[in-house]
Amino acid sequence: MDNYNKTENTIFSEFKKTIWKKFRKTINDYDMIKDGDKIAVCISGGKDSMLLALCIQRLKKNNEINFDTEYIIMNPGYPEESLIKIRSNCELLGIPAKIYDTNIFDSAMKSPKNPCFLCSRLRRGSLYAKAQELNCNKIALGHHFDDVVETILMAMLYGSQTQTMLPRLKAKNYDVEVIRPLYMIRESDIISWTDYNNLDFCSCSCPVSAEKQKDSKRAEIKSLLAEQRIKNPDIDMNIFRSVENIDLERIISYHNRSEYHSFIENL
Repeated sequence: MDNYNKTENTIFSEFKKTIWKKFRKTINDYDMIKDGDKIAVCISGGKDSMLLALCIQRLKKNNEINFDTEYIIMNPGYPEESLIKIRSNCELLGIPAKIYDTNIFDSAMKSPKNPCFLCSRLRRGSLYAKAQELNCNKIALGHHFDDVVETILMAMLYGSQTQTMLPRLKAKNYDVEVIRPLYMIRESDIISWTDYNNLDFCSCSCPVSAEKQKDSKRAEIKSLLAEQRIKNPDIDMNIFRSVENIDLERIISYHNRSEYHSFIENL
C-alpha cells in the first residue's frame, strides 16, 4: 500500500469518529452535496484544505452521491518554496490539483490602509470567477469548527453583532454556492491527523499576515478560548449553540437584510 492510500485510510480508521463521521454528518445535515453538483475544491496548501480535498475525493470514490470535482490552487503570489511544497503534498496525497496564477499579493500590498481586507476580497472574487469558468456550481472551502466559533466571538467582541460563518452561502454576484464540509471538525483533530501521518503542510505565506498574525484579533480570540477551555471544556460548543438557539422574543432588535425589527413591536 502506498503512502497516499495509507494516509487516506487513516481518515476513516484511526480518525473515523473525529473526522470522517463529522464530515459525513455535516454534508447530510446541511444537504451540502447533491447529485449533479460540480464542486471546485479550493486548496491553499495548509492542513485544512488538504484534508478537505482528501475527504471529498474519498466521498466521490464511494459513489454515494453522483458529483464531479475540480481541485484548484489559486496562487496569489506565493514564494517558490511554498509552491514546491504544495505540489509535493498534492502528489503525495494523490490530489489532482491545478495551479492558476494571480498577482493578488502585489495588488493588495498597494493598499496603504488595509491590504488584508483587499487581499481577502480579491482572493474570494478570483476563486468565484475560476469556479464559474470551470462550470462548477459549488466551491468547497476548508473552514473548520474552531473557525466558526472564533468568528462568532470576533463578531460579538469586535463587530457589535451576532453572526457566524455559515455552512452554506450563496456567493454575491456569482452563480456559485460556498460550502464548508469540515464545519463540525475540530482543529485539534486535524492537527492530530496531520501529526499521526507525519505530514508537513504550508503555513501562512502572506508577506503581511506572516508578520502580524501573532497580534491579530483572531489570535487574541484563540488565546481567550484556550484559557476558557481549562475552566469549561464545553465552551466552544456552547458558543456555537448560542447562534442556533436564538430566541427572537428576547432579542432587543434584529434584522433580515434591510428589514429591521424591535422587541417593542411585541409589547
